[in-house]
Amino acid sequence: MEKLKQRWGISSNFQIILIILAFSVNGSFAAWIAKPLTEFIGLDYETTNPWLFWPVRIFLIFIIYQITLPLVGFCFGQFKFFWNFFTVKMLKRMGFKNL
Repeated sequence: MEKLKQRWGISSNFQIILIILAFSVNGSFAAWIAKPLTEFIGLDYETTNPWLFWPVRIFLIFIIYQITLPLVGFCFGQFKFFWNFFTVKMLKRMGFKNL
């Protein structure tokens, strides 16, 4: 546990619990938000070919997850952790090097 705290730059076990909770809540939240979004763009589970529906839905969940992770982290009091370790890394990989 100490190696994880040192690697993540956190100081307490309680922060680890909050971070894990934020990850799990954000995953469910992203999937929940993706359902009406797929319907909004005209893809319905009942009428759309699964070979089209599921890749689009998974892609939307991935994008929504990345966007909402700092917001959910903020709700759990861990915004700095999620901003520094995930959002900034993702943006740098996308080519925004000045962050």
